[in-house]
Amino acid sequence: MTEPLRVLLADDQTLVRTGFRLILGVDGIDVVAEAANGAEAVEAVRRTRPDVVLMDVRMPEMDGLEATRRILTGAPHTPRVIILTTFDLDRYVYAALSAGAIGFLLKDVTPEHLTAAVRTVRTGDALLAPAITRRLVQRFAQRGSDTAALHRDLASLTPRELEVLVLLARGLSNAELATRLHLAEATVKTHVARILAKLGLRDRVQAVIVAYETGLVGTGRRGAAEQSPEHP
Repeated sequence: MTEPLRVLLADDQTLVRTGFRLILGVDGIDVVAEAANGAEAVEAVRRTRPDVVLMDVRMPEMDGLEATRRILTGAPHTPRVIILTTFDLDRYVYAALSAGAIGFLLKDVTPEHLTAAVRTVRTGDALLAPAITRRLVQRFAQRGSDTAALHRDLASLTPRELEVLVLLARGLSNAELATRLHLAEATVKTHVARILAKLGLRDRVQAVIVAYETGLVGTGRRGAAEQSPEHP
């Protein structure tokens, strides 16, 4: 993609927004708007149409969860939403991921990781560090609930699609999936797209949540997930 990457910053702390704007600007990423609460973020997205939104969870007037839902529901332009949090096991982060956020970052993220993360989600990859994702799902997923049941029948997936879903839930990127499965990256993208379509999901983050909620990938056992490198 040759067009400049456009970002909206939503955080009620001015210093956080200022720091992130400076970091992104040094890397050539354009901050097109800032918001101090969720309502401002929703309006700014409609007005500026950013590629990526960095969304704080806890803000006055409207929190980041509700803002994320409004931004990603029924709008013609839906940016990638990255949740910012001080806590890696914030229950609101799990809810935001379920609502369609592409991933999350802790606010103490390094400048290099921040810019890499913003560029990563623009291509469609998710921000899911495997170890944190497992703990998040284990703590907050409601297995057996109606929500999980609605997530659908994994029997509609082919054996290869199930294999892709397991590896995706373990944190592998498209490139890593292609290497692991000895497939072209374009073929991997096709498999992921079919998984999302069959399960009626918005994106790969929701696919990861479904994999954990349905028990396809266990939160309590050690295995390849623990061996997968965490990456932005």
